[in-house]
Amino acid sequence: MKTKAAVLYESGLSIPYAQSSPLRIEELTLAAPGPGEVLVEMAGAGLCHSDLSVIDGSRPRVLPMVMGHEASGIVREVGSNVSEFAPDDHVVFSWVALCGRCEFCATGRGALCRPGADANIAGTLLSGARHFADARDRVCHHHLGVSAFSQFSVVAQESLVKIDSGLELPLAALFGCAVMTGVGAVVNTARVTAGSSVAVFGLGGVGLSAVMGARVAGANPIIAVDRLDSKLALAQEVGATHVINVDNDEPVSAIRDLIGAGAEYVFESVGNEQVLIQAYGATRCGGTTVTVGLPAPDKMFAIPALSITAEERTIKGSYMGSCVPRRDIPRFIQLYQAGKLPVEKLHTHTLRLDEVNEGFDRLAKGEAVRQIIDFRN
Repeated sequence: MKTKAAVLYESGLSIPYAQSSPLRIEELTLAAPGPGEVLVEMAGAGLCHSDLSVIDGSRPRVLPMVMGHEASGIVREVGSNVSEFAPDDHVVFSWVALCGRCEFCATGRGALCRPGADANIAGTLLSGARHFADARDRVCHHHLGVSAFSQFSVVAQESLVKIDSGLELPLAALFGCAVMTGVGAVVNTARVTAGSSVAVFGLGGVGLSAVMGARVAGANPIIAVDRLDSKLALAQEVGATHVINVDNDEPVSAIRDLIGAGAEYVFESVGNEQVLIQAYGATRCGGTTVTVGLPAPDKMFAIPALSITAEERTIKGSYMGSCVPRRDIPRFIQLYQAGKLPVEKLHTHTLRLDEVNEGFDRLAKGEAVRQIIDFRN
């Protein structure tokens, strides 16, 4: 079948992307689903910094590639050996396909699934298949097993989570990355307890989701840190009790001025090693620093080694919110439906597929939280 998709042929092109057009809207051929695979019609796809890091070249991937990984859609066809999904099911995508058999899946740490990670690096589905081809018959790789910036995609059944059909589908896309990663970092990775102090550095979709998760966990105070007043104001709407603008105040000193010894749990969601150093500095003795952002692979960070032992500090990485998607996405949706996760506040812009380059300009400048491509328009 044919599908219209946003394809990245070359990374590292100059900004503004509205002019350099790193994402080219192409009509591709999409092969039918094979065994264990599912054809999904996209409903909504979010623009995420993880996509931007591939576009700007800071996280190299095999090219050409059909981009996008945060999405929702409707099942249209299933291949053989698929028993959990049927046509017309509403689904959210997981950007790691959990094999269910490796040591990490077997111990409840599916975000670290090795076959899923290997497939993502190779730009294939879990089976090793690639189903897109362009007009010149060049194979186009799959981004994180999803390729959300396409009207239709074929994915491994392990990349899908069935959801309540009553949920607004385009908005549901945000549960596949921003919400899963940010809320999961709080409740799964850090296991924040009620009454604990929390600080969140960086207020994109993931950081704001971490603020929401901290409120659900009963944390207090919740301190949000960014350089944009618009995002700080949004953080207050979704649960922050205090905000710090880093252009006006040095954040480590400001946090310690607010709560003395520093916060018990500090989350870094920028993907910058210097911000991670600040987050560590804002963490109290005996506290936990959680890094959620994805810095460039060659970046290093340095901290006083003695403090780890003498102050019993913990530094934790959180990948995909330490989530098991089929367990966590439904429960986060239930929290949203109960009015406890105001996910709709993350949605700042609605786009057409052919506006995707302009959307990444907006994201690069910090002018958006989550932009959703609405495939219904």
